[in-house]
Amino acid sequence: MTHKNPQTREWQTLSSDHHLAPFSDFNQLKEKGPRIITHAKGVYLWDSEGNQILDGMAGLWCVAVGYGRDELAEVASKQMRELPYYNLFFQTAHPPALELAKAIIDVAPKGMSHVFFTGSGSEGNDTVLRMVRHYWALKGKPQKQTIIGRINGYHGSTVAGASLGGMSGMHEQGGLPIPGIVHIPQPYWFGEGGDMTPDEFGVWAAEQLEKKILEVGEDNVAAFIAEPIQGAGGVIIPPETYWPKIKEILAKYEILFVADEVICGFGRTGQWFGADYYDLAPDLMTIAKGLTSGYIPMGGVIVRDTVAKVLSEGGDFNHGFTYSGHPVAAAVGLENIRILREEKIVEKVHSQTAPYLQKRLRELGDHPLVGEVRGLGMLGAIELVKDKATRARYEGRGVGMICRQFCFDNGLIMRAVGDTMIIAPSLVISEAEIDELVAKARKCLDLTLSVLQG
Repeated sequence: MTHKNPQTREWQTLSSDHHLAPFSDFNQLKEKGPRIITHAKGVYLWDSEGNQILDGMAGLWCVAVGYGRDELAEVASKQMRELPYYNLFFQTAHPPALELAKAIIDVAPKGMSHVFFTGSGSEGNDTVLRMVRHYWALKGKPQKQTIIGRINGYHGSTVAGASLGGMSGMHEQGGLPIPGIVHIPQPYWFGEGGDMTPDEFGVWAAEQLEKKILEVGEDNVAAFIAEPIQGAGGVIIPPETYWPKIKEILAKYEILFVADEVICGFGRTGQWFGADYYDLAPDLMTIAKGLTSGYIPMGGVIVRDTVAKVLSEGGDFNHGFTYSGHPVAAAVGLENIRILREEKIVEKVHSQTAPYLQKRLRELGDHPLVGEVRGLGMLGAIELVKDKATRARYEGRGVGMICRQFCFDNGLIMRAVGDTMIIAPSLVISEAEIDELVAKARKCLDLTLSVLQG
């Protein structure tokens, strides 16, 4: 392939010679070479060849306030000059972490007023595993060790995160999941609902939690962990009956509930958290991504007061990270939350841009290749099928990857999860940019269909 910019090839050679990329087929990447992204502004990226691309995934679900916000760069620069680093170990703290903790609590659900900082969402979920087991040990119930997750859930790619998640491709590598973690079916009606109505399936999927609690034994179960909406699993929005039934089950048993808010948190649903949208009352919430709009790595766990009280009275919690509450990350997180609040970005998503995005996305439902369009807030999924009536797929054709490549080549980033195309644009996307996203998506669906019919 010829390149307009000779540096493109140089960078691709560096990739091939020295870089082991995450979630990549190394041979395929070596043969093809990565697309080199060089700069970004608003909701757009530019590659080394000068192509402008509408980023329909907000990076990796994270660039909430859009690219190129000078305010975030400026607070990072100021903090680097003032206090570039210090840790939170050994009875020490610094203002940015403490002020960010308060800013997070100001927008968190009622009754959650403590934060443990980490470097990422994966580290947050590792923290969750240790925290819930430590909590039950302090309560005199050390046998409550088992954590229930969901098949096809995603909670990161560290050993604990990947184990809590239920992705078979990850479990096949590295001897996962680790002991003490079990999984129940996901609430994915389109893919797994069969002849049930969505409402029937939602109840059935929720009932699997109670079934698993009874199978493992309530005395052995520490927690249930779930994303309010499964992101990496394919933007799986549970049927309306699902969360009410889950809440009913959780109320019956003495186990903790962990909401993984890494994707849903900080406005993506049109509420500050997915827990707000679904009226959930988690004991712990994992956060990352939108916390800093991805400008700098940071994560954390928001902890309910009743849990924090037990932990705080229990002496040492022998857990933490070098970069827990990193002062530069905390300064960026603080400014990011200020922008979200002062510019009323979450409110605008709720009342204006998310309804518009969902309305426009649904128009793609008339396409011959589309079996379902679903979405909520700034999240959307398009199911690619061979037969709309039976929901049958084009088996073995890799339709999602074909469509993803057409998107790349036509100035749009949509992600493929199997044969499901998903989007999660920046929260600041405008109506005109939504129009552009939908027009480009339709063009790429047309190009994909032409290949399948060819």
